[in-house]
Amino acid sequence: MSRNAESTAFRSALEVIRAVEPRVADAIGAELADQRESLKLIASENYASPATLLTMGNWFSDKYAEGTVGRRFYAGCQNVDTVEALAAEHAKELFGAAHAYVQPHSGIDANLVAFWAILADRVESPALKKAQVRQVNDLTEADWFALRRELGNQRMLGMSLDAGGHLTHGFRPNISGKMFDQRSYGTDPATGLIDYDRVAEAARDFKPLILVAGYSAYPRKVNFRIMREIADSVGATFMVDMAHFAGLVAGKVFTGDFDPVPHAHIVTTTTHKSLRGPRGGMVLCGPELADQVDRGCPMVLGGPLPHVMAAKAVALAEARRPDFADYAQRIVDNAQALAEGLLRRGTTLVTGGTDNHLVLLDVSGYGLTGRQAEQALLDSGIVTNRNAVPQDRNGAWYTSGIRIGTPALTTRGLGTAEMDATAELIHTVLSQTTPGANADGTPSKAKYVLDPAVADSVGKQATDLLAGFPLYPTVALD
Repeated sequence: MSRNAESTAFRSALEVIRAVEPRVADAIGAELADQRESLKLIASENYASPATLLTMGNWFSDKYAEGTVGRRFYAGCQNVDTVEALAAEHAKELFGAAHAYVQPHSGIDANLVAFWAILADRVESPALKKAQVRQVNDLTEADWFALRRELGNQRMLGMSLDAGGHLTHGFRPNISGKMFDQRSYGTDPATGLIDYDRVAEAARDFKPLILVAGYSAYPRKVNFRIMREIADSVGATFMVDMAHFAGLVAGKVFTGDFDPVPHAHIVTTTTHKSLRGPRGGMVLCGPELADQVDRGCPMVLGGPLPHVMAAKAVALAEARRPDFADYAQRIVDNAQALAEGLLRRGTTLVTGGTDNHLVLLDVSGYGLTGRQAEQALLDSGIVTNRNAVPQDRNGAWYTSGIRIGTPALTTRGLGTAEMDATAELIHTVLSQTTPGANADGTPSKAKYVLDPAVADSVGKQATDLLAGFPLYPTVALD
């Protein structure tokens, strides 16, 4: 699409919105301005293409389409069938998967579909066979009671939160923690790396139904071949949540033992983050779990979002282009350059570097909590998020870490030289920030002191750094 066509499309959309609720139109315009002017280093964020964004704003949004392609509970879904089938086709080709389910609205929805597909396969199906019935509605009250109790009495083993795991991998505040008896494997205290022998020992001791791999704040590769061997050794179903690094799998940066798709029984992902698509989720699996996964509705999901599935099809088609592999490699190159730049300036990094798209800073070396560092950086035009580090003394709210990632800035075109400049800006802010105090004079984990002149100077440098890499250059809203 030409520059004029894209600008016209977005301006026209804002005019339509403004006629109904101008404050929403203003907020949309302000968000674009904010994103253009700040260094976006949140590892889980990216910039979707104009084609992907525009695909979400259409009349597919008006359709109910419970069911699957060719098997809907509503009539008139032939066009939804087309876009859902296209999205699944692109996903299978891109990742080399036998089956793809593109209906989940988010990563947690994708994980819930996977969890319940596994439970249906491993617990429900044997119970139905034993009772000699076809479906749960045919069970007696006594058998149904026994099955429900058994479904709620299963075990999951996943990566601990402070080691870089995700909330949806069985932790108590999340629904997954209320579904499963969960234990965690951590990382080696000295290196911050996964110790596969300890994972195997935990699996032998706990005997989980599901072994989960995947992370949201672990800056290294995971050997999925070894993890599958561990799962097989205890009869567990091996599930991988690749939401963060799906783009690196799609771009063939992670291959062999580090590509989860050939090794896992089931793989979940978001479609944004490093994959650079719309916000949503997806499940990949082999034929043995396909039927259970396709029952995501009514098992977990309600009506799918056809307009988002259409956008997934567009984004996945983009990811199948040859230039996406180059993009994925540049994400990793940039992350490593950013890590090296920080290390040269004396910043402590969890595991001492990165193999993927993210870098985890331990800001306690600066005398700060993660919350203080996050806010000081934000004041200076650098958008990050605080994150726990292994054995974090400050807990999950204040934390001792900052997580940064390179997918978004790589999309804008920044390279390794700009990553080194970014490392300098981050170090400048953190080294010039000091902890603040509460009103009673006690040390605060949230308040901080940063000279406004330093914040203004870094903010201007960040804006200048981005000037050569315009965001959505084909889109002009004024």
